[in-house]
Amino acid sequence: MSGHPTAASPFKQPKAVFAVAFACVVSFMGIGLVDPILPAISSELNATPSQVTLLFTSYLVVTAVAMLITGWVSSRVGAKRTLLAGLALIVVFSALAGASPGIGAIVGFRAGWGVGNALFIATSLAVIIASASGGFIGAIILYEAALGVGIAVGPLLGGLLGNISWRGPFFGVAFLMAIAMISTAVLVRPTPVPQRKTGLGEPLRALRHRGLLTMSLTALCYNWAFFTVLGYAPFPMGLDAIQLGFVFTGWGVLVAVFAVFGAPRLQSRFGVARTLYANLALFAVTVLVIAIWTTHPPVLITAVIVAGVFIGVNNTVTTQAVMTVSPVERPIASAAYGFVRFIGGGLAPFAAGKLVEHTNVHVPFYIAAGALVLGILILSTARDHLRHSERVQAAGGEEPADAAPSRLPA
Repeated sequence: MSGHPTAASPFKQPKAVFAVAFACVVSFMGIGLVDPILPAISSELNATPSQVTLLFTSYLVVTAVAMLITGWVSSRVGAKRTLLAGLALIVVFSALAGASPGIGAIVGFRAGWGVGNALFIATSLAVIIASASGGFIGAIILYEAALGVGIAVGPLLGGLLGNISWRGPFFGVAFLMAIAMISTAVLVRPTPVPQRKTGLGEPLRALRHRGLLTMSLTALCYNWAFFTVLGYAPFPMGLDAIQLGFVFTGWGVLVAVFAVFGAPRLQSRFGVARTLYANLALFAVTVLVIAIWTTHPPVLITAVIVAGVFIGVNNTVTTQAVMTVSPVERPIASAAYGFVRFIGGGLAPFAAGKLVEHTNVHVPFYIAAGALVLGILILSTARDHLRHSERVQAAGGEEPADAAPSRLPA
C-alpha cells in the first residue's frame, strides 16, 4: 500500500552508531527502571502513590520543556558535545537520586535527569539518522530497537536491583551511563558546529505546521495512555519488585519486537494511516480492559503485557511519520514533537494518582482509553499529511519534489 522499500539491515552499522545506540538503550532504561520500585519507594519513604508518580512527572515534563533548547545547544557546541553533556547530567542526577534521603529530593533530581535526557534523546536520533548506513528508515528502526531493548531491560534490572534496595536502580543507571559516555567519547567522531544557529523559538514555530502539530497532539493523547499504564498499573498489581520487573520486561520485549519487526511489515501492507488508526483503536480496547478489571491482577497483568504490542508499533510508525511530515529540519521537528508528547506522558501518572485519591482506581484508565479515542479523531484530520509521509518514506526518506502537501502554517 505504501510502497515501503526493502531497506538494508538496520543492524549493520558503524561502531559510532552502536555506541550511541547503546547509550540510547541505557537512557530508555531510565523510563521503566523505576516501575518495579514504585511501591517500595511509597512504603519505605511513607509517600502516597501520587507523590511517587511525580518521579515520572518531574522527569518527563522537564524533558519536554528542555526539548525546546536542544537544537539551540547542539547548533552552538555540536552534536557530540551535546550528547556528552546530556549523558553527564544523567550520570550525576541519577546518582544523586540514589543517594537522596526523601521523596522530594528524588523528584527534584529526576527533574535534573530529565534535562540530560532531553539533550541526549533529541540529539541521539539526529546523530543516528546522520551516521547510520542503510538510510533513514533503517536508522529509525535501529533507534526504536534501542528504545525497545531499553524499555525491556529497564524493569528487569530495576526489579533485581530494587529487591536489594530501592536505591540500587538509580546507582545502576549512573554506572551504565558512565560507560555509555566513555563509549560515545571514544567512538563517535567530533561533529562540526553547524553553520546555521538554531533559534530558541524554532521548535514552537514549527508547530504552526498543521501536519507536525496534528501528529504531536495525537502523540500527546497516546502518551497519556502509555504513561498512565506505565506509571500507575504497578500499584494495583500487588507484586514485589522482582515480580513487577518480570511483568514489565515481558511488556518491554513486545515493545521491542513489534517496533523492529511488526511495525515495518504492518506499515508496508496497510500504509501509515490505517496502521495507526487500527493500532490506536486496539490499544484503546486494551486500556479499557485494564480499566474494567483493574482489581483483578491476572487480567491486569496480561493486558499490560499485551499493550507492549501496540506501543511498539506506534513508536516506530509515528516517529517515521513525524520525521517526514514536516518541512523543518529533523532535529527541530524531533524537539517540537518531543515537547508536546512528553507533556502528556509527564502529567498522566500524577493525574492518575490524584484521580484515584478522589475517585477510584478504575477512573484513570477509563480516561486513558478516552484519550486514545481522542487521538484517533485528531489524527483523522491529517489524511493528506499521512499520505505525504507514505510517499516520502517510499522514496527512502527524501521528499520528492512534487510530493509535498500545502506548507502553509496552520
